[in-house]
Amino acid sequence: MPALNNEARSEYILGMHDIARTRNFCIIAHIDHGKSTLADRFIERAKIVDQRKIQMQMLDNMDIERERGITIKSQAVTLSYVAKDGLEYTLNLVDTPGHVDFSYEVSRAISSCEGAILLVDATQGVEAQTLSNMYMALEHDLEILPVINKIDMPAADIDETRNQISHDLGLDGDEALCVSGKLGTGIDELFEAIVARVPCPKGSPGEPLRALIFDSHYDPYRGVVVHMRVFGGKVKPGMKIRLMYNDSEYEVEETGYFKLALVKSDELTAGDVGYFIAGIKTVSDVRVGDTVTGVDNPATEPLPGFREVKPVVYSSIYPMDTEDYAELKVAMEKLKLNDASLIYDKDSSAALGFGFRCGFLGMLHLEVVQERLEREYGQAIIMTAPSVRYRLTITHSGDVVIIDNPADYPDPSRIEAAEEPYIKAQIITPLAYIGNLMTLCVNKRGSQTGFTHLDEKRVEMTFEMPLAEVLFDFYDKLKSTSRGYASFDYEIIDYRPTELSKLDILINSKPVDALAQLVYRPSAMERGRKVCERLKDSMSRQQFKIAIQAAIGGSIVARETVNPLRKDVLAKCYGGDISRKRKLLEKQKEGKKRMKMVGDVELTQESFMAVLRENENDDKR
Repeated sequence: MPALNNEARSEYILGMHDIARTRNFCIIAHIDHGKSTLADRFIERAKIVDQRKIQMQMLDNMDIERERGITIKSQAVTLSYVAKDGLEYTLNLVDTPGHVDFSYEVSRAISSCEGAILLVDATQGVEAQTLSNMYMALEHDLEILPVINKIDMPAADIDETRNQISHDLGLDGDEALCVSGKLGTGIDELFEAIVARVPCPKGSPGEPLRALIFDSHYDPYRGVVVHMRVFGGKVKPGMKIRLMYNDSEYEVEETGYFKLALVKSDELTAGDVGYFIAGIKTVSDVRVGDTVTGVDNPATEPLPGFREVKPVVYSSIYPMDTEDYAELKVAMEKLKLNDASLIYDKDSSAALGFGFRCGFLGMLHLEVVQERLEREYGQAIIMTAPSVRYRLTITHSGDVVIIDNPADYPDPSRIEAAEEPYIKAQIITPLAYIGNLMTLCVNKRGSQTGFTHLDEKRVEMTFEMPLAEVLFDFYDKLKSTSRGYASFDYEIIDYRPTELSKLDILINSKPVDALAQLVYRPSAMERGRKVCERLKDSMSRQQFKIAIQAAIGGSIVARETVNPLRKDVLAKCYGGDISRKRKLLEKQKEGKKRMKMVGDVELTQESFMAVLRENENDDKR
């Protein structure tokens, strides 16, 4: 690296470090390729935490992340590294998720970096999300460092992985570094490659402040803690700043870096990744993708924001107790602050009261939001069956309406045409599983549009299929059918004609609007039968018989019955005439009939969640 003269050095000095010795990079990969484990080795090598406190998944600070072994939230950490040239470098690392549902988190991390480590599992090779994340990094002009991980595994095939990096990704596989995130092999060489190949940030402390908000979280004592990347200028305590989206102004109380904990600093300047606290109590003022600037010397225009999030799955959330609606509203605002991909609006149900209609990036995202509301915010909630967004053309008027809620479904006689979203699904699989995966996709109404031999062992298949068909169990069946070797990625392409029906669920002849679903008409009977079966297995028995029915319009297409709890009224009847026994049984029968007329059936949260699963033995992904 060229030495800086005194003038350049005075221009670039950034309080604690030099902008020429700053590197901002992220780790991107397919799910389960070892991103968090590699980040652990970075943290261990930089010695920012005591060796006795080192544990697995240091950057995964949510219980749900550790339990599932996945990264859900992008996390930043500032590392110090003394390179072979004797200079100390500041490395800002952002660990990212790998699951397709959290690609929005990856885009936010990429927007705040100049380089990316593209991690490839030596036992799995290049997979679908590897390609997707690489293209995302290329769109942002990031310097990409291909790295082969898990070289210590017995099944590792380094030469084949190098070939895949060259052939599938178009990168130089021979230059790919080999590391073991588990053992720490090759970490020093990777540090040196980051210093040598990732470009330093641009910008100057003398410019007007322009910082991009890429995340935030809520501190109950200090308000919103804003995570940002400074592209120009500087920010320090006592400075007045403006959030350009809504022109709200605040005075900065504290600035600092992420070193697992929040570490104070005198200021943050161009090239830095850090946080500031300004006593922001109005949660809605802070938006991911917004630009922070100074009040005294403001920027003329904001930085380019992140791409707009596009939910693909919709479901309603209601409090278990209707009196807890206000608490749920506050919890949703705080969760939205930390999960920018969550979209929600007010909703109401005749059965469940007031709630929120939410948009999610996928079923895993839906499950994660549900668990976070319960664990982090102590909310007891009920979620309705998920749905996608349909497009309906109304008869006579020709108006086109977009619906995702069964409650908004108009009278079928008014619908001239219905359309549903289609996806382009890319599946990379070993040759042995081609037939079974083709059958799976065809059963999900998919049509094959592409088939490419990547090498002598793997193929890439492309299908176009309805998004609604991959919501429930497609991902699980894909993994079980291919024994975990197939990978899956998708993107929304367009809307296409479909046969749509509203499936109503009736409990004791009363429709439960929260259980209604929009379904593909030819499979409505099968879907109704499964819903009735799952509800029967999850509902508690009452003193009277409960009928569970699925209906389309006025036609009942499926039915299950929950048998009543029965008291043995003949237990004390020793012998005697049969008419005496019959009298007792008739009396019991009349009592149950009256009880059914006035009795209410309580649906538990488990009953609603049972509708979300394709069968009762499904494991959560």
